[in-house]
Amino acid sequence: MSKVTQIAHPLILHKLTFIRDKETGAKDFRELVEEVSMLMAYEATRDLQLREIEIETPICKTKSKVLAGKKMAIVPILRAGLGMVDGMLKLIPAAKVGHIGLYRDEETLQPVEYFCKLPQDIADREVIVVDPMLATGGSAVDAITLLKQKGARYIRLMCLISSPEGIKHVMENHPDVDIYVGAIDEKLNENGYIVPGLGDAGDRLFGTK
Repeated sequence: MSKVTQIAHPLILHKLTFIRDKETGAKDFRELVEEVSMLMAYEATRDLQLREIEIETPICKTKSKVLAGKKMAIVPILRAGLGMVDGMLKLIPAAKVGHIGLYRDEETLQPVEYFCKLPQDIADREVIVVDPMLATGGSAVDAITLLKQKGARYIRLMCLISSPEGIKHVMENHPDVDIYVGAIDEKLNENGYIVPGLGDAGDRLFGTK
C-alpha cells in the first residue's frame, strides 16, 4: 500500500505560506517553488541505499558511504512540474530528466499523451514524478500509468500541495507508489481547485494569468 509522507519541515511550511500568497509575483514564486522542491527532495530520498568504499583523506585511509542503489530520474508533468526540476537537480545533479505531457479528451475524458521523452534506461532508475499540485489526481495517475507502460518500475510522487481526494485517487490506482507532499489541504472546490491551495501553479510560474 502507498505510503503518504507529509514533509512538515518548518522551512517548507514557511516558504509554502509565501507560495500561497496571491501577492507573490512570478519571480519570487519560481524561486520559492525551486527552494521547496530541493528541501522536499532531501526528505523524499531519505531511504536511498548506501554502500561503503575506501577513500583517503589528507590524514589517513578510511571507509565512507556512497549511494549504492539505482540511478535516479526526475519526471515533471508538464507544464507546472518544470518549476520543481532545478531545485531537485541542485541536490541530485546526476539525475536524468524525463518529461510527460498529457491532456484529457473533452469528449472521451481519456488521457491523451502529447509528449513523452524519458531516459532509455527508465526501467532501472528510481523515478520521482513531480507536479506542484495534486488536485483530482487525474494527471498524476495517468502519468504514472504511462511511466509503467514505458517500463518504469520504481516510482514515487512528489507534490507541494495536495487534496485528500487526489491522494486517495493515486493510492487506489497505484498502491505501489509512495507519495510525498508538503501540505494536505482541506478539499477540492466545484472547479477542481485545491482549497485553500495556491491557484493555478502553471500560470503563476510562467506569468500566463
